[in-house]
Amino acid sequence: MTVRDALVGLDVRDLLPRRRDYDLRPRTLGADLLAGTTVGVVALPLALAFGVSSGVGAAAGLVTAVIAGIVAAVFGGSRFQVSGPTGAMAVVLAPIVVDHGLGSVALVTVLAGLLVLMAGLLRLGRVVTFIPWPVVEGFTLGIATIIFLQQVPAAVGQDTGVGGNTLVTAVRAIGDAALALDSLALDATTLWSLGIVALVATSMVVLRRLHDAIPASLVAVVVATVLAEATRAPLARIGNLPDTLPVPVLPGVSASAVGDLLSAAVAIAALAAIESLLSARVAASMAPGGSVYEPDRELVGQGLASLASGLFGGMPATGAIARTAVNVRSGARTRLAAVVHALVILAVIYLATGPVGRIPLAALAGVLMVTSFRMIGAGTIRSVLRSTRSDATTFIVTAVITVGFDLIEAVQIGLVVAAFFTLRRLARASSVHREPLPGVAHEGDEHVALFRLDGAMFFGASDRILGEVTDASVRENVLVVILRLSHLGMVDATGAKALAELVTALEQRGITVLVKGVQPRHRKLMVTVGVLDELRHENHVFNTLADAVAHARSHVLRSAQGTDIPQLDGRR
Repeated sequence: MTVRDALVGLDVRDLLPRRRDYDLRPRTLGADLLAGTTVGVVALPLALAFGVSSGVGAAAGLVTAVIAGIVAAVFGGSRFQVSGPTGAMAVVLAPIVVDHGLGSVALVTVLAGLLVLMAGLLRLGRVVTFIPWPVVEGFTLGIATIIFLQQVPAAVGQDTGVGGNTLVTAVRAIGDAALALDSLALDATTLWSLGIVALVATSMVVLRRLHDAIPASLVAVVVATVLAEATRAPLARIGNLPDTLPVPVLPGVSASAVGDLLSAAVAIAALAAIESLLSARVAASMAPGGSVYEPDRELVGQGLASLASGLFGGMPATGAIARTAVNVRSGARTRLAAVVHALVILAVIYLATGPVGRIPLAALAGVLMVTSFRMIGAGTIRSVLRSTRSDATTFIVTAVITVGFDLIEAVQIGLVVAAFFTLRRLARASSVHREPLPGVAHEGDEHVALFRLDGAMFFGASDRILGEVTDASVRENVLVVILRLSHLGMVDATGAKALAELVTALEQRGITVLVKGVQPRHRKLMVTVGVLDELRHENHVFNTLADAVAHARSHVLRSAQGTDIPQLDGRR
């Protein structure tokens, strides 16, 4: 079936909003209003900070939080999910802004939204379950490291621009700041920037320990801004912000522009889908009494959210794990809480853009630095590193590639590394065992070899198993080999082909092969590949071990009496 055929026959009713998404009873309504207001207060400085760090600007961060926040809440698949600009998306978007210019953001956002929407319509929401835990945590650690490094220039009062390797840029900014401080006239901007970052970070840590309900990041930013204004500190500020939402505009589309941005849009779409589905899954596990989420509908909602955000001049949106967790902990009951969060930020756009524009960039840098440390805990890192050597390696490789190279490549390579170790473990768990014949020993039993195949007969283990059976059978002058296949958990085409080659090799050496316990789910593959056709006779397939052993002993007995077993017709 083609993609077009899939879409034509698609039933989308389960992907659309429903009346039961909301519960407007007074008690539930009050809980949603309180939770939404709390999340809005927490999300405001993050929306500003991620907009700035992506290179798109603080205004784009606010627009994304409002437009994408409402659309994703209404159309998404989680009743707790809070969507908007995130650190991972800011990291991906920054080099795109450098390479293609600020004017490319609207088009790449719309393209990515369409791709995520298509993934939801094609029911690809369960794909995220195939991403191993070490890959997810390694990716998260890498993102957190990049976010921290991105804030170093603002934290030391240096303007190094956007783009380039974050580690190199951070080291260069620190070097420039050190030179400025080393001069006879101490650089006031550097000192003030470091002081504001320290104030914000300390306030966020202390306030959170006092009470979880305190919007620590907002309070810290307000205190830092008031101090900077009162002292007329020489600090870079956010600057002027629009006091209304922009009018939606279709981005300029051309074949060349789409071609240039398509790979970037695919990377953004993949990141948006992965991050949003992971966030929704976390929210479902955090909900009191447990909850469920609809992954396909979540992709549809996130795709529509990025699409709408791009039309309004915003940036790509994803589900935000930190804000979603605040939403759940604040007592949210329905999607209304996420809608209220967006409306709170909308009120700021219309009522308070003047004061917001005076926020020092160093204050936002402090917020993001603390946020980066909270993205993945030390306990989680220890758990992954102490789990298994292969999982620890996968975790480290994913994190290093995320920081040093590319986010999407990091996930891809992480998956390859995880798959390699998984296949190696599966191959080691696959084995062949020589078993004694059941019951009372008979004369000639030494010429019958019973082999039990365990685990998986697949490309990673088939050659080794084939060699062990062949070597043992030839070395011990065996006349009959019984292959016990009932313990095989999985057989792939390569494994089935290896079994066919094993049967052929043994039969050509004059060793009769009997097969016992072919599972129904494996029979079709074995018939297709020709495993059973290579047996001397169709009656050499047995359902019970007793029948197989009895036939083998009969064969050995007749061989001892000098009577060959007749070559019967009816080979399969």
